[in-house]
Amino acid sequence: MGTRAGGRRTGPKCIAIVGPFASGKTTLLEAILARTGAIPRQSPVSSGNTVSDHSPEARAHAMSVEATFATTDFMGEQLTFVDCPGSIEFAFEAEPVLAACDLAVVVAEADEKKIPALQLIMRKLDDLGVPRILFLNKVDKAIAGVRETLKMLQPASSVPLLLRQIPVRKDGVVIGSIDLALERAYIYREYAESEVAEIPGDDKARELEARFSMLETLADHDDHLMEQLLEEIEPPKDAIFDDLSADLRGGAVTPVLIGTAEKGNGVLRLLKAIRHDAPDVEATRKRLGAPGGQTVVQVMKTIHTAHGGKLSVSRVLSGQLADAAELYLSNGDTAKVSGIYRMLGKDQSKLTSARAGDTVALGKLDNVKTGQTLSSARGGIRPLVALEPPQPVFAFALRPKERKDEVKMSAAIQRLAEEDPSLSLRHNQDSAETVLSGHGEMHLRVVRERLEGKNQIPIEGHTPAVPYRETIRKSAQQRGRHKKQSGGHGQFGDVVIEIKPLPRGTGFQFSDTITGGVVPKTYIQSVETGIRDYLKTGPLGFPVVDVAVNLSDGSYHAVDSSDMAFQMAAKLAMKEGMAACSPVLLEPVMKVEIVTPSDATSKIIALIPQRRGQILGYDARPDWPGWDVVEATMPQSEIGDLIIELRSATAGVATYKAAFDHMAELTGRLADEAMNANGKAA
Repeated sequence: MGTRAGGRRTGPKCIAIVGPFASGKTTLLEAILARTGAIPRQSPVSSGNTVSDHSPEARAHAMSVEATFATTDFMGEQLTFVDCPGSIEFAFEAEPVLAACDLAVVVAEADEKKIPALQLIMRKLDDLGVPRILFLNKVDKAIAGVRETLKMLQPASSVPLLLRQIPVRKDGVVIGSIDLALERAYIYREYAESEVAEIPGDDKARELEARFSMLETLADHDDHLMEQLLEEIEPPKDAIFDDLSADLRGGAVTPVLIGTAEKGNGVLRLLKAIRHDAPDVEATRKRLGAPGGQTVVQVMKTIHTAHGGKLSVSRVLSGQLADAAELYLSNGDTAKVSGIYRMLGKDQSKLTSARAGDTVALGKLDNVKTGQTLSSARGGIRPLVALEPPQPVFAFALRPKERKDEVKMSAAIQRLAEEDPSLSLRHNQDSAETVLSGHGEMHLRVVRERLEGKNQIPIEGHTPAVPYRETIRKSAQQRGRHKKQSGGHGQFGDVVIEIKPLPRGTGFQFSDTITGGVVPKTYIQSVETGIRDYLKTGPLGFPVVDVAVNLSDGSYHAVDSSDMAFQMAAKLAMKEGMAACSPVLLEPVMKVEIVTPSDATSKIIALIPQRRGQILGYDARPDWPGWDVVEATMPQSEIGDLIIELRSATAGVATYKAAFDHMAELTGRLADEAMNANGKAA
């Protein structure tokens, strides 16, 4: 246990590291672990030896593809850091993590192109009520001053970005920082603790100005501090630190610290800010509405290890947890803990118990899923976190290259979906395809690589089939006669049908105007069955819709007629009659809602017609400054890889929702291509 200012002791903390793609999150975690002695040295991401990004897929693509947990000790306090992916394709990894964290460290840099991605992250933290510190990384490479950079980044944050440090420069190079609360300079030493120094004389005036600006912001929430500033009374440092801590925890400000994670610069000051200012698990428990007086555990991630089986990485929000303890889910099911482990990337060390605040992996909770809440209360408690994965935006149909691997593939995908609840798997009955859906091309590429690598299942994948349909433009009347004599009873069925087009979206209608019993009532149902069976595959090779068929005449044989004979007669009549009805292909058209940064709206509007889309309109996104919503209709066949183009046009942040709108006729070359792909010719 550590001791805070004022003597209050605190328990273990859990800190999420979030930020836009390639902002330096994994590097920062590596620097933290090296500085706290959890690892012997800091390795660059390019080395492939970092604690985070340890999977083959992460290293192959040089990006985080899953949340990684690492627990360390700093000044007598236990801190668990969670490195969360920065790409929007893997953003859902962070949702169950952030909810149970005490604080988020947002890693950002002076890059205007990444502001929309930063805004997405800040907005999520707002929604979850998670306090945050912004770590302004790569200050050694920044051209603009930190205050100019903060002005640029401020639109991404709903609360003031409060500068706590300013850089010390020598010959234009950043060599250290000045802590505005402590009024002390720190000269950087690569991969080592900074050297404490007096504030350089040339920087004194700049420090005083920046410090006064910091105090003014704090005074917005402290009337006494405001009076002191107005009366030009120097406030006590303890009072300043109390205000910094209170405003951070209350979400009134986002303190900004600076550094260069790649060199380990600024890491110690960040750790001390976390130690002193981050809320503890009790505040997180209250934020989530978890009851006290019992053991409550929130599951943050599921991992299937090669040799240790299933691990449920969880936060103990209250109470104590012993190995072999029995916990209850909200539905009353029980789960027995079989092993408690401390995490350091892919490595685990066994524990005998866990206490409130600990973030640990729990073994073999087979019926437990990511996002669920466990409790020692018999019958369980209500779930504390509601996980709602966004609508998938990319899909492929997959099958194993060898039929013998089908069961193995199904089980492997089920495990991957447990690890990543944002994956969606469905079986398309029309096309007999297994379709896997996710949040981008890279997202599903990683899934495929895990199937082929980790699970040793060679996979074939292709774009899912579009659910084309066909209909008719004209009416026709057709007789169908099925007659067969082959010893004993023969087969005889004779029908006359009228085929007519219906308005789009009507479906299929069957009727009969039989008089005089020319087709007995017992066989009328057989005629309808035969027609419906035919409609599964029309003359163009697709299911037929929006057609009315009326049985108007026919004949029967008292001995040779049968249910099957009339079904066959109906199919023959449909096959011959449909060809005379001018069959035409229909394609599904979707209504698409695209959200994009406003500076890319013109690009999005330009690409929609290129995909045969029609723009319905666009407007500002409600309560999202700097974002627009573009509405359009677009054929489903054009949406398959739409997300790749949207992300390319928006530095990786645009997304969309799509819903079926209507069916539209498709003719010419595109219709021919669709029919050829389906193995049919017009």
